Amino acid sequence: MITKQYNPSQLEVEIAKAIMEMSEQLESKLSGFKITKVDDKMGEDNPMLKIHLRDTDDDPHEVVLKIIQKPDQF
Repeated sequence: MITKQYNPSQLEVEIAKAIMEMSEQLESKLSGFKITKVDDKMGEDNPMLKIHLRDTDDDPHEVVLKIIQKPDQF
């Protein structure tokens, strides 16, 4: 499939949504961290997820994921 739109691409958006939906499974893989919230910016040029976490000391942390699809190379 040739991608015609990259800003954002359908693949970028679908992967970002899948990661959001899997936040419980992701949390189960983290030792000592609880995901408290996931903010999303799906309409951005490259979709972005901001994952808010708390550790065992109840300190807040953030991890930002930016989903970027490389242009097709044929």
